[in-house]
Amino acid sequence: MCEYCGCLALTAIADLTREHDQVVTLISHIRAAHTGGDLAAMATAARQIAAVLGPHTAVEEQGLFPPLAAEFPDHIADLTAQHRHIESALGEATDGVPTDPTWPARLLDALHLLREHILAEQDGVFPAALSSLDTADWDAIEVIRARVGTTAAATTPASAG
Repeated sequence: MCEYCGCLALTAIADLTREHDQVVTLISHIRAAHTGGDLAAMATAARQIAAVLGPHTAVEEQGLFPPLAAEFPDHIADLTAQHRHIESALGEATDGVPTDPTWPARLLDALHLLREHILAEQDGVFPAALSSLDTADWDAIEVIRARVGTTAAATTPASAG
């Protein structure tokens, strides 16, 4: 987790990081359910991850990524494409347990990508945003966050690190 650059002092980054933490916990639930052969629990946790990532992705793609895209166009395009891939695998569980027998393996692959994606954001995107975005950019992100909300519980700064 990014703790060296000070980006967690910004509410926008702290919120995104809390959501990442929530998703990582849910990924562990899916892995445990997979080990136990519990497809229903996998599907439930996939829906929970999708619920966290809905507002999270909106904040990133509508607020955080656009001001970084000029400087890092390929990286931002890759991250956005990864969002679509992950959403697709999670979305298959929207109405319950998918009947496709390949879904559990595809979900686990998507979650592996998601874990790598989270690390790339926390170790690269968030520190880059700290040094690149201006006050107007951060204000725009806060407006988007206020519109889309969050599912992650707030923590005090001492417990966020």
